[in-house]
Amino acid sequence: MYVADLTRRLVREGHEVHLYACRWDAAALPERVRVHELPSPRGPRWLRPWRFSAAVRAALERDRPIVSVGFDKVCGTDIYYPLGGLQPASAAHNLLKYRSRWQRSAAAIARSLDLAHRSFARLERRTLLSAQPPLLVVNSQMVRAHAERYYGIRPENVRVIPNAIDPARFNERDRPRLRAEERRRVGVGACEVVAAFVAMNYRLKGLEPLLHAVARVPTYLPFRLLVIGGARTRPWARLARRLGVARRVHFLGPSADVRRVYFAADFHVHPTFYDPCSGVVIEALACGLPVVTSRFNGAAELMQPPHEGFVLDDPHDHVALAQALIALIDPVRRDACGRAARQGAAAWTIEHHYRAWLDVFAEVAARRRAA
Repeated sequence: MYVADLTRRLVREGHEVHLYACRWDAAALPERVRVHELPSPRGPRWLRPWRFSAAVRAALERDRPIVSVGFDKVCGTDIYYPLGGLQPASAAHNLLKYRSRWQRSAAAIARSLDLAHRSFARLERRTLLSAQPPLLVVNSQMVRAHAERYYGIRPENVRVIPNAIDPARFNERDRPRLRAEERRRVGVGACEVVAAFVAMNYRLKGLEPLLHAVARVPTYLPFRLLVIGGARTRPWARLARRLGVARRVHFLGPSADVRRVYFAADFHVHPTFYDPCSGVVIEALACGLPVVTSRFNGAAELMQPPHEGFVLDDPHDHVALAQALIALIDPVRRDACGRAARQGAAAWTIEHHYRAWLDVFAEVAARRRAA
């Protein structure tokens, strides 16, 4: 979705945009984007990114674009913009989702034996520390710090462009009607306070501590939680039953139109263990929803807590997370945070994002001319 939003804005301004990919959603792309289909890499999982990178390099050497951007681990591009964060940081933060020390230790040992993980890390290291490395552009100060920590790349050599969304995707026309329809479909009363949790990787994004926090919300408060994104919900439904909160938690699975979920909700909760710059948090803020997230989310840098919501130091802190939920059940607090969320989202839009990218493109083009 991010790539589609950015290419749409570039094309609108008259730029010539080419997309190199194995798979894409044609309906999400503007018509004037020129798509170059690359062969789907075959072989074992650990080898596929290397083959894709080789195909990208060959295509770029053939076509010689003025500026090229890689959104994944690929060699040969002018710019590397790792939307999912840097590999070693992602691996380290993935261990934080386990609460006990022995679970983290066991997961770390398993990760060290994972050939795919070691292969991906080597490919990224080769990309960033080659003789002619790409300009590293990241989407948060958090990832910039990771670049220095794991690769020794000085902060002044890294550009930061936070994620942004196209507000046209969240047109608020008919919002009251859509809110009423979605709540009726889910089975939520008009007077109940609803929190939305939107994610694919439920464990990494903090659903387990969130369910524990819901169990700490007093039962006399009219609160419900909507869980949207991943299709695998059985383990989490079992945990909700064990914690006695099954009636307060609705597992909706994948959603074709997440806008309806945001409109149905009163605030958004995302106690993640790792997000370079969460798109769902930016979407929620743009919809005027207060947000509860963690310091492991680069998008928290776009907030000024407690104005738009809360940023937790530790997602495993069930008490602090429950206190944040209870605070936003209060209508006065929630309305104030909602207004601040909308104002904050307006301060950083797809237009600001686009202009920042133009500056980076001009910098890279000037370097190439000088070389």
